[in-house]
Amino acid sequence: MNEANENAVAVAGANAQMLPKGNAATMVAQTREMAEAIGQMQMAKAFPRNVVAARDRILNACTRPKLAETACYTYARGGTEVTGPSIRLAEMLAQNWGNMTFGIRELEQRNGESTCEAFAWDMETNARQTKIFQVPHIRHTKRGDTRLTDPRDIYELVANNGARRLRACILGIIPGDIVEEAVAACDLTLKTKFEVTPKRIKALVAKFAEYQVTPAQIEKRVQCHLNAIKPAQLATLGKIYNSIRDGMSKPADWFEPPEAAADPAGGDKDAGKPPKTLQDALGVKPKVKPQPTPQDAPGAVLEPSGDESAEDIPY
Repeated sequence: MNEANENAVAVAGANAQMLPKGNAATMVAQTREMAEAIGQMQMAKAFPRNVVAARDRILNACTRPKLAETACYTYARGGTEVTGPSIRLAEMLAQNWGNMTFGIRELEQRNGESTCEAFAWDMETNARQTKIFQVPHIRHTKRGDTRLTDPRDIYELVANNGARRLRACILGIIPGDIVEEAVAACDLTLKTKFEVTPKRIKALVAKFAEYQVTPAQIEKRVQCHLNAIKPAQLATLGKIYNSIRDGMSKPADWFEPPEAAADPAGGDKDAGKPPKTLQDALGVKPKVKPQPTPQDAPGAVLEPSGDESAEDIPY
């Protein structure tokens, strides 16, 4: 801390002696926070960002397949699909842009709700974005509303609600052309490095199952069987999942309702249920060893042996 900051804290300490105990502690904390902000701004001015180097760091990070998978979300609006950067991409942009501070803080908690602030601050240009919002301590589910009392549940609820505001704050600071280049770079990574494997398909089916989306609904969305899905289609499904997870859309916005279970006389009563195994998700039947027809049952028909490609799938 430099001399100016030390003087500011010292003055605050002297003034705090004339205030009630509670107000004194608050004033010292506020003055210390102000002194730290001044120090960060001075460091940013002394070591300004190299825009070219920052852009290169961002584009290099977008070549990582894991980041590219979670970099974008998509949601339906007015009959069209809107795609944008997710909170994960926004955090990466802020970290590599440099000379920025961002986050979510809880300002107050009373009467069963939290008052929070999401902020992003460019210390070099002094550009700042803030959003104040309230989060009731209630979890909404299809079975009804549940009031939360566990501190951990409240923290997770605040973090989930704050993520969307934080993304908006960060994207309000980072130049738009840098954001567009990052999104394009992530799309290119998905097209060139994204591989469709049974393990990846199984993971996607399991994630959608958390929101009661069945493999049949996914297949109807992409208009093909799961074992014939293409990288671009799998990448699109990943963006849809990101959108549902972040609360930007609901499963009903993307998938048609599952068909009602057929009656025992005319269909499969297990239709619409989540798959139990990877073979079920991919529509692969287990290989059955043929058995000889019993002598006392002439004309008996054996079940087919199954798809030979099942041997190529790791279990």
